[in-house]
Amino acid sequence: MKNKIKILATFKIDEDDQAKIRDMSDRIQLEVVPVSSADEISKEQWQAVNVLLTQGVLPEPDAVPNLKWVQLRYVGIDSIVDHPIFDSHEVVVTTMSGAITRQIAEYVMMAILAMGKNLPKIISNQHEKQWPQGKERLSEFLPVDIRNSTVGIIGYGSIGRQVARLLQPFQAKILASKKDVFNPEDDGYSPEGVGDPHGNFFTRLYPVEALNSLLAESDFVVLALPLTDSTFNLINAEALEAMKPTAYLINVGRGELVDEGALIKALQEKQIAGAVLDVFEDEPLPEDNPLWEMENVIVSPHISWFSRYFKSDTFSLFMENLNRFLSNDPLYNRVDPKKKY
Repeated sequence: MKNKIKILATFKIDEDDQAKIRDMSDRIQLEVVPVSSADEISKEQWQAVNVLLTQGVLPEPDAVPNLKWVQLRYVGIDSIVDHPIFDSHEVVVTTMSGAITRQIAEYVMMAILAMGKNLPKIISNQHEKQWPQGKERLSEFLPVDIRNSTVGIIGYGSIGRQVARLLQPFQAKILASKKDVFNPEDDGYSPEGVGDPHGNFFTRLYPVEALNSLLAESDFVVLALPLTDSTFNLINAEALEAMKPTAYLINVGRGELVDEGALIKALQEKQIAGAVLDVFEDEPLPEDNPLWEMENVIVSPHISWFSRYFKSDTFSLFMENLNRFLSNDPLYNRVDPKKKY
């Protein structure tokens, strides 16, 4: 009989899902030990682990001589990418990219519709019991129709591709930007009917070097890319100046993708029309941050990723990767430590 595969999960897994993991193969030995730090796992447990399913609890490489694969339970790894486990040539690390894209893409659609249809102003008037009259009512609430708008998606990964899919019925012009424009296909994990696996939904694909050209044409700018050395403060004062004064910025990536000081200044001076922000440089967003009080800004507490289906969606990806691991096939969403995603 082939060697046993010892899987350690460092967060709670429902009994039914544990049974599904064990049923994948009689070689599997699963241990579920919900912990918040690597020190809570014994030396003997770490030495035996072959597969680690974790939300961020990572051991030192020397402690896990038999570890072959780490499946993270989230997508962005910027906060842990400097951990030495990523430098181990013996260990493959994978993320949940593609598993939680649908809810984030729906958040982006909410943001586009809310700003395009003046929802913040509508709610403000409701709270103040105001009913504009005559021409003022029409001019104040003139919408941005998505069907005649241009949406710029910066970061055409799993999230950006699903945003593009959801925009198809609206007939918006879609401009996308990704690092490698010569490979528009998506080779990552993508459930059936989700995303844009073949790169069919954009009107034009831009290299990152042509960012300002994309910004200058877009009515809505969506940030959906990972945080790396090259994307830090990608949206700076120069980029904001390139945007239309009628354009809206939507950030569901990382707060540090945007120079927050430059954004606040651009919003205060109406250099752009507004922003919907789910991520920030400092989280929780400090109470004295001007973004809280701006009428042309929607602030949410980093919740675009969350869904009542989060557990099942992420579990489905793990099971797909586990099946591939058992078959010695390439795993989905393998992290490249040099790229930091």
